[in-house]
This record gives sequence, C-alpha cells and structure tokens, in this order.
Amino acid sequence: MPPMRHLLEAALARRSSLRRPGTNALRLIDGDGDNLPGLELEDFAGRWLLSTRDRQPPRELLAWLRDQGRPVYWKRLDQQQKESPSYLCGSEQDQPFTIQESDLAFEISFQSGYSQGIFLDQRDNRSALRKRLATGQTLLNTFAYTGAFSVFAASAGATTTTLDLAQPYLDWAKRNFELNGFAPSEHHFCKGDTFHWLARFAKQGRTFDGIVLDPPTFSRDKDGKVFRVEKDYGSLAELALSCLAPGGFLLASTNCRTLSPRDFERQLRAASRKPVELRAGSMPADFTADPYLKSVWVET
Repeated sequence: MPPMRHLLEAALARRSSLRRPGTNALRLIDGDGDNLPGLELEDFAGRWLLSTRDRQPPRELLAWLRDQGRPVYWKRLDQQQKESPSYLCGSEQDQPFTIQESDLAFEISFQSGYSQGIFLDQRDNRSALRKRLATGQTLLNTFAYTGAFSVFAASAGATTTTLDLAQPYLDWAKRNFELNGFAPSEHHFCKGDTFHWLARFAKQGRTFDGIVLDPPTFSRDKDGKVFRVEKDYGSLAELALSCLAPGGFLLASTNCRTLSPRDFERQLRAASRKPVELRAGSMPADFTADPYLKSVWVET
C-alpha cells in the first residue's frame, strides 16, 4: 500500500478534471473508492470538511492537511451524536459562507449541526431536475432541508413548494432563494409532516409537474409512528404519485444502504396504480466508493 500522502495526492489529482466553472463544491476523497477507508474529504469553496468513521484523524493525515493551507474542519460520522464539525487547522470559518453549484449560490455553515447545508451526492440529480422543468411548471420538494432542489427548479422558471418539518431549514431555504435573486414570496413554503401534506394536497386535488421524495432512512412522527425506508417507502411514494400531474415525474431517492436497488424499484412499481417508466440515476463522478444513493426517475 502506498504511503497515505501519496493516496491523498492521487485522489485530488483524479478530481482535477471534474472541476467546472460555476461549481466549487465537490468530494475530494471518498473512502474505499480512493483506497482510504473510513475517510471522506469535501471541498466547500476552498473550505475543507474531513469526515471519519470510528476514529480520530490519523497523524499523517493531519500533517498533510496542515500543509494544504486551507481552513479544515472535522466531523465524526456518528448516527447517534450528530454533532457540528470541529475546527482542525487553517483559518477558522465561524460564519456562514456561500458555495456555487451550476452557477447557483447556496449558504453553507460549519456550525449548523451534523449537515452543512447541501448534499453533494445529489448534484447530478439537481442538474437533471432543472432540465426537466420549464417556466410555468410546478415542483413539490418534500423533506426539502435547505431547498437546493427548489432553487434549481426556480432557476428553470418553475413555481416551487418547499416542504420540511423544521422551520429553521425553511428559513435557510428562503435565504438560498434570495442569494440567487428569486423572491421567496413568489413560491410556497410549508412546515410540517410530509405524509400529512401529501394527503392534504391529494384531498384538495392539487397536483405538481415534478415531485422530489428523499426521506430520512428512519423517522418517528409526533404520534410515535415509525417510518423505515426499507418497508415504508412504497406507501409514501403512493401518496406522492397521487399528487403528480399527468405527464409529470417523481424523483424517488434514498441513501438507505440496506435497501437494494431491485427492492427499491419493486416498491416504486407497487406504489403506482398504472404502469410507470423507471429510469435509474447515478451518483456524481467524485463519489468513487459504494454507490449507496439510489435515485429513480418515475415517469407517468
């Protein structure tokens, strides 16, 4: 096995051709995909975020990071604690800042908790969604987090409905709209449970040209009802499809590693009352390890 420093440099070199004007956030190191198991490194407009699984950053890695002259923060990939990243080296980044993706701007924060404002593994899906929408069409973005899919839809001229359980994330989404010159008042923002809102939209007969459905792998609602992607995604997709306009699309996505692509597609087919066309998406090229993210475009 080559020295760690050689592996780190090789990982960065492999991604040099992936950098594009208008996009300055990508994954630099992707664990097993770069022969560096348990290590992930992401670049957010020159600020680096190191993530490790079940260990402190190795001494050799810390020395290499200090040599890079970048602000670097460290996050332990822990599904229980889910803490904000901690400062490692370089200049401190104690305020939110912006990145670019496909010439759109998004607010990022290393003090916001376990997630920093955007999921880089959905980059290709966001780009594909923008190409599918046009002025006058509508998008429903469920489990929207900070609204990145909504911003991409708005950039295509679509009117968006951004839905999330947490008001701070909806406020963050509005700031992302404003960063790109889109008036939040011309779009819709809904706080609450996705199951509740989908049922409400269906009862109202409200439909959308596109729907994004990317739920957490596991959740529990206020009444204690448990949702698990492995067995419950189909019922969620059925509700979403009832709100889809004729000729529309559903972007069904999950990062559940224990759900196989075949079983995921089986749930999606069972969720529809009529034949649908399924097209599998792929992960961005900077994600070189196990393709854990399953994305399927469901077209009616």
